[in-house]
Amino acid sequence: MTRLRGTLFAAAVPLFLISACAGNQPAGATDTQPTESASVPADALVIRVESFGGFVPAEHNLGRIPEVSVYGDGRLITEGPHTMIYPARSLPNIQEQMLTPEYVQELVREGQAAGVRNGADFGSPNIADAPSTRVTVGDQSVSVVALSEARPTDPRLTEAQRTARTKLAAYVKKVEGLTAADGVSAPVAYQPTTVAVLARPYVPPQAAEPTGPQAWPGPALPGDMLSANLGIGCVTATGAEKDKVLAAAQNSTVITPWTSGGKQWSITFRPLLPDEPGCVALKGVR
Repeated sequence: MTRLRGTLFAAAVPLFLISACAGNQPAGATDTQPTESASVPADALVIRVESFGGFVPAEHNLGRIPEVSVYGDGRLITEGPHTMIYPARSLPNIQEQMLTPEYVQELVREGQAAGVRNGADFGSPNIADAPSTRVTVGDQSVSVVALSEARPTDPRLTEAQRTARTKLAAYVKKVEGLTAADGVSAPVAYQPTTVAVLARPYVPPQAAEPTGPQAWPGPALPGDMLSANLGIGCVTATGAEKDKVLAAAQNSTVITPWTSGGKQWSITFRPLLPDEPGCVALKGVR
């Protein structure tokens, strides 16, 4: 687990989570009441904001890191800033911070008020190739097409849908700004227990000259297919094997060729988050 885990919380945080029996309310409804749940396990996902789809190569949706994840023990996990160089380093900059139990409870209540409820209607605007935003709070989740891109006056949206989108967008903005919020701990590097590796046949890049191939120190590639159409496989590494993989990745870039089984592979390193059980969690749309 991570370095901060357990330092602020001796037990799992009791949260006011959205009850599954609360029923589906129209988007923007304000007459919902939270129900107090039992203590939430430390690794249980409480809040998440993530994007998928849009006008990007299909492989970009495999293994995409959620913008924000908040867990039962108050951990806040996000992707941190990157150095703007090409080729980029192989390992993503995943950061961890801590939220207080009270703040997590407040965010859950605000998510309810913002309309995060299964089946809520946010409409479909007249815009092509826009990504969707999925917001999860407790056991409730909504997926909204073009949440940030749609025009407020889009004729395909009803007034109720526009209002619902405005409320949800404000909540997403607040959640995505948690890393700099008052009272939130300074970020530290996220220390995963498992690293997933997405592998596809190596194709030499045209924009830059890669370094020489590196011997792959982990499980045999490509592993189980995440996408047969794209030819992308996935393996996971834990324990000492994970440490070897991460050590090798420190000196690599996104265009480094890796050798395994007499073939060369392009690799994407994806540290798994606490709620992700393995490669199956990385298939894009959850």
